[in-house]
Amino acid sequence: MAGLPLIWIIFIGFTLLSWLVSHQLQSRFKKYSKIPTANGMTGRDVVEKMLRDNGVQGVKIGSVEGQLTDHYNPTNKTINLSHEVYYGANVAAAAVAAHECGHALQHAQAYSMLQLRSALVPVVSFASHWVQWILLAGIILVDTFPNLLLIGICLFALMTLFSIVTLPVEIDASHRALAWLRNSGITTYESQESAKDALKWAAYTYVIAALSSLATLLYYIMIYLGRRD
Repeated sequence: MAGLPLIWIIFIGFTLLSWLVSHQLQSRFKKYSKIPTANGMTGRDVVEKMLRDNGVQGVKIGSVEGQLTDHYNPTNKTINLSHEVYYGANVAAAAVAAHECGHALQHAQAYSMLQLRSALVPVVSFASHWVQWILLAGIILVDTFPNLLLIGICLFALMTLFSIVTLPVEIDASHRALAWLRNSGITTYESQESAKDALKWAAYTYVIAALSSLATLLYYIMIYLGRRD
């Protein structure tokens, strides 16, 4: 790879890491989907009980297409579960469902990092639409209009900040989920470790995304500083 540009080394390296983590996550989910919950509760049941136990009201539960497409939408306070999780009465489904419910609890309790992440969404949405074009133009015109590249770097920095802020939000949601699953008796001593392992690999996907974004940001900063010399 001696003649390969640094940006391609970064891209290829993190693409491979992302694929490996995604493969491991799907493998773990498939494995732990074979372990039934102690009381036969489905993912939807888990969310309903977790919300009740924590006194959270007004949150809707829906089912969405796709695999591992589960997410919480704070805008309309909806927990969206993939079909496998929504109907699944197994440890993997319970772990994912409880994790997404953890986000609803964060929202209800005004968790500061979730609030910061939500505040960044409009800015990041704008930045993601324009940043690549601005960075490309900035690199081409760096000798005549260096501030254009700097603008692109600032926009990309906001996206990187969003990825970094996402990490504690996801980790906290997993901690809430695992503690509740254990205390409510939905997981046993043995299955608790399986739930923990499944959520650990899910968290790795966010770690890889944040590191990839940070590495790419540093690359653009190096270009900007290097062209100034």
